[in-house]
Amino acid sequence: MTHKHAWPIDTASITELRRKLHLIPEPGWCEYQTTAAIVNELRELPLTLHVGSDAVKPDGRMGLPPKDEEQQFYELAKQAGVDEELLTRMQGGLTGVVAVLDTGKPGPNTALRFDIDGLPITEATSDHPPSNEGFISTHHGFMHACGHDGHTAIGVHVAKLCCEYRDQLSGTLTFLFQPAEEGSRGALAMIENGWLDQQDYYLSGHIGIHDLEVGTIASGTTQFLATTKLDVHFEGVSAHAGVDPSSGKNALLAAATASLQLQAIAPHRDGVTRLNVGKLTAGEGRNIVAERATMMMETRGETDELNAYVEKEARRILQAAAEMYDVSVTIETVGRGSTAESSSSIGERLQADGDLVKRVIPPLSLGGSEDATHMMNHVAAQSGKAAYFLFGTPLPFGHHHPRFTFDEGVLPSAVAALTQLVRSYHAKETLS
Repeated sequence: MTHKHAWPIDTASITELRRKLHLIPEPGWCEYQTTAAIVNELRELPLTLHVGSDAVKPDGRMGLPPKDEEQQFYELAKQAGVDEELLTRMQGGLTGVVAVLDTGKPGPNTALRFDIDGLPITEATSDHPPSNEGFISTHHGFMHACGHDGHTAIGVHVAKLCCEYRDQLSGTLTFLFQPAEEGSRGALAMIENGWLDQQDYYLSGHIGIHDLEVGTIASGTTQFLATTKLDVHFEGVSAHAGVDPSSGKNALLAAATASLQLQAIAPHRDGVTRLNVGKLTAGEGRNIVAERATMMMETRGETDELNAYVEKEARRILQAAAEMYDVSVTIETVGRGSTAESSSSIGERLQADGDLVKRVIPPLSLGGSEDATHMMNHVAAQSGKAAYFLFGTPLPFGHHHPRFTFDEGVLPSAVAALTQLVRSYHAKETLS
């Protein structure tokens, strides 16, 4: 179905790409097949494509996956027939794409960002639309449970439309297909490669978050929570639990104690704070004093200062738990996100069109974290304007749930909103 719009939008094509991507969810810094799919969609267009170290700065990446996991997805991409030259450029987890459209006419610079990674969640196999309709994840234990497959499809089709109608546009558009958003790990690697420098406008957004009707779009976002992602490693001494327990030092008990005591951090009077221990692994067997334990956790705060408060208290408790059991502890920062302000002047430009953008509402709270905030703040610090939208869709299950799904009607709606803003800013040869 093609919708009547200033630029005709092919809904079937967007849906087809989303479903293709849903089959191959890949975690952050492992998005080999996803990157290749984006390149294949865009390579014949009048875009300059950047991949590998051209797209992301290698030493700017955070929270790299275990080598065996990265190699697993590299091999899957190789088996799937991904171009060898492209695979070589991405090797070692240099995933993601930057696509630049230079119209050749003076005008503004706008960056549009779309996240591309999946999650380590096992997808539901029954009573679930992707399962029922034949596009369930083929990577067991991994799933697009946050809508990034939709975001990628939206970004590809916005880029295609801008290329098709580039004669109507001025200035330069930079499409950022960002890896490793989950865990707030990927944005800085693109910023440090200079892709957000000298941008007049920055546009991004998310499917869902709030349970809204398709066609309803929140014109901005409030309450991004600052966050720090920590991997915590406790190391003790192994011993026989029956014969000589006193010679051991139990890393498992230190980690378990810490995971409980972390919950005692007092809420701050100045605003919202959060802490979560999401994964704890330890020990080798029932009769062995555990030598090692690893904890994956995060802190969040309504402001950077509030997040810093939770993080400081968390680090203190982690150290104290290690001392209690006479084990060592190493705390590794593997991701970080900030707060940001969504520009009201961009949001005010978005208008209902009676077709795909049925209703534009005031900004809504995100209530979570997004490393897009690093990009937003970078653009704002250079006197540019940044906005983050919420694209409405009913949500039978929340984000990061094994049954997460969305109404695919949100895809053309988001494309319509973003292309409307592109036309608004880039149909002129001077900034407004």
